[in-house]
Amino acid sequence: MAGDAGEVKPKALLSVADGVFLMAGMVIGVGIFKAPGIVAANSASAAEFFFAWVLGGLACLCGALVYAELASRYPETGGEYAFLRRGWGAGPAFVFAWSRLTVIQTGAIAGVSFVFGEYATQIYSLGPKSDALYAAIAVAGFTALNVAGTLQTKSFQKILEVLLMCALLGIAIGGMMHSGSAKAAPASPGGDFAFLMIFVLYTYGGWNEAAYLAGELRDARRSMIKVLAGGTILVTILYLLVNLGYYSVLGLGGMKESKAVASDAMRAIAGDNAALLLAIVVCVSALTTINAAIFTGARTNYALGIDVPLFRALGSWQARGSTPANALLVQGAITLLLVWAGSYTQDGFEAMVAYGFPVFWTFLLMTGLTLLVFRRKEAARPEVTTPLYPLVPLAFYAMCVFMLWKSIAYIANPQFGPKFGNLVLTGVVVMLAGIPLYFVAKRR
Repeated sequence: MAGDAGEVKPKALLSVADGVFLMAGMVIGVGIFKAPGIVAANSASAAEFFFAWVLGGLACLCGALVYAELASRYPETGGEYAFLRRGWGAGPAFVFAWSRLTVIQTGAIAGVSFVFGEYATQIYSLGPKSDALYAAIAVAGFTALNVAGTLQTKSFQKILEVLLMCALLGIAIGGMMHSGSAKAAPASPGGDFAFLMIFVLYTYGGWNEAAYLAGELRDARRSMIKVLAGGTILVTILYLLVNLGYYSVLGLGGMKESKAVASDAMRAIAGDNAALLLAIVVCVSALTTINAAIFTGARTNYALGIDVPLFRALGSWQARGSTPANALLVQGAITLLLVWAGSYTQDGFEAMVAYGFPVFWTFLLMTGLTLLVFRRKEAARPEVTTPLYPLVPLAFYAMCVFMLWKSIAYIANPQFGPKFGNLVLTGVVVMLAGIPLYFVAKRR
């Protein structure tokens, strides 16, 4: 294990701009290249299609405003772990940290790594297990970069994020300037609006990760609302522009028929170079998400190590580079194990989504509800409060309940259950294993 024990603590090295860049990298991932076609196929009209993306952005903004107050109350590196521990107690917080270490964050990193592997293989194949090999290389490489230090990590993230935003804006502008191929949608009643919102909200997923930056953000009590709200608005605008680009090229009818909407749009815009160009864009997108998720995921593990003697090694903060090196290394090892397991499934990305989806939404709801606990128990008002209380928190809770219910119903559907049911069960079992482990740790 690497790291220096003692009193070394996280340093406030991140500005608001750094936080916004990291948050954008957490949110803008592979979903924007996959989800719009599914959303279009279940939309009755173009108006409904774009309304779904606006609604998704507003729902996530409600969550971001709730998290901004939580972070203003407790600007700590542990993020959601710190909120759960103070709101619900040590037991639920421990099970969350355990789940994040073994299911939620590591599964998300592995899933995006598989998508990176798929597109990197289109550029240059490494053989029969090329996807998994590229995924493992990405996980190992970015774990090493994060161990090297926070300043190196945030600088590289800025470079990747600028490249990604330029590429997405290029798709949006290129699509809006393109003419002549858009196809009108045939008359139809549309599909399941609730079903399409699953994919919209999945594409917006990751905004909550910004809470883990609080311990390293300058003037976190005031800055977190700028990072959370500003980052969410920025991503919403960019998503709307990209979808407008897709729509301008293909029309709603073309998007409904497309199995790879981004590829089809790029082919219309860039011709024969579209496949390689899109592969590069998706690779950059995936790498920004991997880097940001590794960065924030280790902060929960660090907080767990501070509080629980059984995991003391994770609570070591390395002075050189100001980074939780041990937590990063353990997280990387578990992620590589999941990559190995996912390499034996039909689709590593889908496998990892199914593995962590219900667990993620369970704890997101529990974290949001801590706001009600703090408001009831604590008379002092933080510097940042949730506007339009309690309407904004209630909208956020409704989103969480909806996603949890729909994810379980989706998995229980006979059409999808045989493919995903065991994976969901595995994730839940691993989560529940944290309960007896908590009592073991408590005795220690």
